[in-house]
Formats: sequence, structure tokens, C-alpha cells
Amino acid sequence: MDTVQILSFIVGITIFLSVIFLIRKGSLKEKYSILWLFSSFIVCILSVTRGFLEKISLLAGIYYPPSLLFLVSVIFLLIINISFSVTISRLSTKVDTLAQELAILKKMRE
Repeated sequence: MDTVQILSFIVGITIFLSVIFLIRKGSLKEKYSILWLFSSFIVCILSVTRGFLEKISLLAGIYYPPSLLFLVSVIFLLIINISFSVTISRLSTKVDTLAQELAILKKMRE
């Protein structure tokens, strides 16, 4: 195993354990943690299995297999960011609606 694969495995395990810790602490909800757990698991699997990593990288046209690990990581981060953007947009709309309803209720009390 070369240095990039070892580093990738350590990062994957660290993210996995951090997400588990945040869930147990109550700082991260389970529905938001699924993508993080899945992505860290995939990075760990790809960093450990050199032959599988080489086959997939050759199919993808990537000639340095460990760079596939970083590509997979970036793709998962993009998916997670899109997921969070959708959630933030939905919550922003709800906050606007609640603020308008509160203003109407306050106006009606006067």
C-alpha cells in the first residue's frame, strides 16, 4: 500500500468515526449522516483493495489509481453539498413563510 492509499484510508476512517460520534452526541441527525457514512465507507474500501481500485481506474481512463480515490471523494462532497443546498433552500422558504404568518398574526392582534 502506498502513502496515498494509507492516507486515504485514515481520512475515511476518521470521517466515519467523527460522523458516528456526532450522531451519538446528537449534533448530527441520522438522515444527514447517511451520505457521509456511505462516502467514507467507499473511500475506505477503494483505498484497501488495490486490484479493484486499479480495475475501476483503468475503466474510467485514470492512469494513477490513487487519484480515483480523490475523484470519488470530490464527487461525494458535491452530492452532499447539493443535498444540503436543497435542505437549506427548503428551510429558508419555511422561515420566510413563518415570518410572514407571524407578522400577520401580530398585525391582527393590534
